[in-house]
Amino acid sequence: MHVEPEKTPTMVLDWGTLKWLVNPSTIEGAETTVGEVIVYPGRGHAIHNHPNAQEVLYVIEGEGVQTVGDSDPFPIKTGDAVFVPRGVDHSTFNTGWRALRLIVTYSPGGEERNFRSLPDYEEVPAGITPTWVREARPAE
Repeated sequence: MHVEPEKTPTMVLDWGTLKWLVNPSTIEGAETTVGEVIVYPGRGHAIHNHPNAQEVLYVIEGEGVQTVGDSDPFPIKTGDAVFVPRGVDHSTFNTGWRALRLIVTYSPGGEERNFRSLPDYEEVPAGITPTWVREARPAE
């Protein structure tokens, strides 16, 4: 099955956008989830875990800091991959000036549904480009 990103809705959170291209909710028989996640510069998501799935992150572009389990935060950059075992706490933070672009997979798929329960969650319909809101800087 061929999936085109512009024909797929975009999940928007205060720290970034997520576009799930393959997942069990939209493709009959799919047993995994694959998508692109963009973490805005200077942003990241809270430590969390996926009790029902393992996760793999592949850095397409950018740089950041990753945590997995009890390890110290470590740098990630273009070309790196990170494996997060099922149920292990983890977080990702963009330390660069450009978007941190990741390919993210969940196995088994379905974990992406949990984003819908977050208070800052918004879904932008397919074909509509999400708007990134620039935050005001404190006066110097």
